[in-house]
Amino acid sequence: MDVYKEAMDYLQTCNIAGVNETETDLVEDVFGAEAEDSFTTTALQADGADLPETPTDLSPDVLLDRRLQVLQNILKHEQQYLSELETLLTPMKALKASASTSQPVLSSQQVETLFYQVPELRDLHRDFYSRLRDRLGLRSDLQPDQDKPQGQGATHPPVGDLFLKMVSQLGVYRGFIDNYESAVDIVRTCTQAEPRFRTLAESMMSSKGPDNSRTEYTLEALLYKPLDRVTKTTLVLHDLLKHTPLNHPDHSLLQEALRISSSFLSGVNEDSHCKRAVTLSKGMRRQLMRDGFVVDMCEGEHSLRHLFLYTDLLLCTKLKGGAAGKPAQYRFSWYLPLPGLRLFWGPVKERPVDLQQRVLAMRGKMFQIREELQQRGAKGLGPRTLDRSYKKLQQCELWLFTHAPLFSLELHSPSGKSHTIMLPSLFELEEWRDAIESLRGKNQETVPPDLLALTSSCVKLRMTQQPRLQSLLQDFRDEDLRGTLGVVVHSACGLQYPASLSVHLEADGYQFFDNAAQTRPSLSSLEPQWDEEFSLLVDGAHCLRLLSVKHPESRESSKGVQVLARSCIQLDPALLKRWRKTTVSLGPVEVSISLRYSAHPLVPPSSTPTQQPPVFGVHIATLAQQEGVLVPHVVRSCAEEVERRGLEEVGIYRISGATSDIQALKSIFNINVRDAMSRLRSLDVNTVSGALKLYFRELPESLIPAEHFQNLAAALDITDVSIKKEAILSILHSCPDVNRNTFLFLLHHLQRVAERQHLNKMSLLNLATVFGPSLVRPPAMMLGQSAPQVDISQEVVVQVSDRSLYSAVVLLHTPSPGESHPLGVFVQVQVVFFYLQCQDLPRPLALAPLEREDEEPADTIL
Repeated sequence: MDVYKEAMDYLQTCNIAGVNETETDLVEDVFGAEAEDSFTTTALQADGADLPETPTDLSPDVLLDRRLQVLQNILKHEQQYLSELETLLTPMKALKASASTSQPVLSSQQVETLFYQVPELRDLHRDFYSRLRDRLGLRSDLQPDQDKPQGQGATHPPVGDLFLKMVSQLGVYRGFIDNYESAVDIVRTCTQAEPRFRTLAESMMSSKGPDNSRTEYTLEALLYKPLDRVTKTTLVLHDLLKHTPLNHPDHSLLQEALRISSSFLSGVNEDSHCKRAVTLSKGMRRQLMRDGFVVDMCEGEHSLRHLFLYTDLLLCTKLKGGAAGKPAQYRFSWYLPLPGLRLFWGPVKERPVDLQQRVLAMRGKMFQIREELQQRGAKGLGPRTLDRSYKKLQQCELWLFTHAPLFSLELHSPSGKSHTIMLPSLFELEEWRDAIESLRGKNQETVPPDLLALTSSCVKLRMTQQPRLQSLLQDFRDEDLRGTLGVVVHSACGLQYPASLSVHLEADGYQFFDNAAQTRPSLSSLEPQWDEEFSLLVDGAHCLRLLSVKHPESRESSKGVQVLARSCIQLDPALLKRWRKTTVSLGPVEVSISLRYSAHPLVPPSSTPTQQPPVFGVHIATLAQQEGVLVPHVVRSCAEEVERRGLEEVGIYRISGATSDIQALKSIFNINVRDAMSRLRSLDVNTVSGALKLYFRELPESLIPAEHFQNLAAALDITDVSIKKEAILSILHSCPDVNRNTFLFLLHHLQRVAERQHLNKMSLLNLATVFGPSLVRPPAMMLGQSAPQVDISQEVVVQVSDRSLYSAVVLLHTPSPGESHPLGVFVQVQVVFFYLQCQDLPRPLALAPLEREDEEPADTIL
């Protein structure tokens, strides 16, 4: 029994086995002439048999008329099928009666096996037939083509619910299919052994039809009719959906009915294959557990592949054919046994400059097509124009899927074979990893597969019709987000041991913009703190995916990175008009986040990489405003990296890294802050500390504004310690928010460095001496401009009060040309030194307080 072959034969006879046109003109329009040859090798064109297309050359009225003809033909064939089931059941009553006599034709058990589930099938289709007939407005005493219903509502009635109800009961066929071979064996055995049964089985006559004709069947042929019917149900739904306009109320219902029917047929084929499958260790049979499209990276080339996960192995195939009426075929690429397979999350792949430009250009093209679709849909244009636009959009998305993935999963087998698969979504990549991990420990051995037979069977077993493309939805729902999704990742709790974590975010929808983000890795802590805000431009989004990622504590390869858990939040724009805080469970970790959605028209994505404003050498308030923070990312990331790896480094902040390395890191920050933050772990820690010092040195204005310098100098002369402290803290409080919070963040960081001075030899005084001249500057130093002179006599009085400190400053600081005299430097150092000695400094804020509504439980958003 080959159910799939029957399906393909039927598809070919109905001329719907594949896409009837190659659409090369669309390829050239979207990608340019040079891309046509490469695109025709992809798998999308091979899926025509599974994705019915609405005819593009028909007007809506003609399309609806043909839809009615399809429905009438369905009704006619349904009536014929019912007649065949009634004929099959005709001898059942007599055979049951004879089973209780002394000379039975068949035993009671044989009768039960022979007609198993047939009455239930008849009742299912009898109900469907009568309801469809009534819905079409046909009288029971007339044939479908003899009665023309009147009125627009009767001419094009909604019938999707009837088909959906019918396919939801296809499970009735499961028992019949499982019993089919046993029933056929009884027919063949008893036909040879029992003459009475042979007479019955070889000549069964149907009841008279409308033309008084009768059809002769064999019993075995009638038993095959339900198998033929369950195969054709999916194909009939294809045909009906193909002739149903997109705006018809039946379209979505028929899509769901087709999905259910296809899934049922896939399960039937899978079970049929499993009956012939080999037996693995522990009595298991080889079964298909998951499949989907991935990108196979080999020698730098990206190839779209269909990956099949079986109980004991991974099979990678190339899908060929399926266009212009040709049946789809799979070609073997590679396979890996699951036992002993090692999996590593590969590093995020950087796109070459030329590929990045092509990706940006493709996103711009997609955005333009999407805008045209919305405008045309609003104007109610014909299906032909809409269908061509959707095809262009699907081709663009498929190109992005193939050429622009960033996340890789490395597969290493004990035999030494290795392969790398890639996907644009870390969430989906983790789904694959989890599925493989759950199976690879269950088998101790793999039975060598018959690769030719196994690859051929993929046509029957495949469940994923093509890559997950947003354009395949072809609907614009009001609940989808189109605008800016703001996400603030606050903190996490629930860890059982200290760990360095980051939170990865992914919004779904069209990939016009980079709608993924990741927090910087936290310090090793039981309660990580991020307070990072992200703004994601989204179109068609309805969910936000979150993953918790654990990073190695030392400089190791990316193979030490581990995804701990993942979760998904369904987004309701009505609940996110203002900031709303919620808690998301990511395995054992509870992550606190805030969300806000702002709907607005989107601007086309730039065709060239966005030039980030510089980080170094600009006013800190300007930088903080650009980043939407109170403490710039460069300060937080560098300081936290020093705390991660440099607290025990001798001379940290006194011994700088190589000047060339520091300048290179500065350049990366000026180009891409997120990229620079991700690279810090691979750099020498003295390079990181040197970049932080360079940032403060190159600020146009010091953190403590120059106008406060003389007041600070005067406050240092106050003899009463409590009054002095109050005065100096008051001056700090009067500084701008960004300056104050950044200064406080740095002070707390330097205090943590000094706590390890027995190892790093950096006391509070040493740290004050290093940072004082950069953080507190007299007016004369500000941008090299002239300014009111500071009362040096006051400085001298202050300096004389602590000669040892003054001597230390003179020894540790040699002024460069244009810098102030050590007398002025002394004041700067003593100010920072005084702040560092305060044990009750206010805690800094990384973000401005959010204007949010009252906090809601997580289930109001999830």
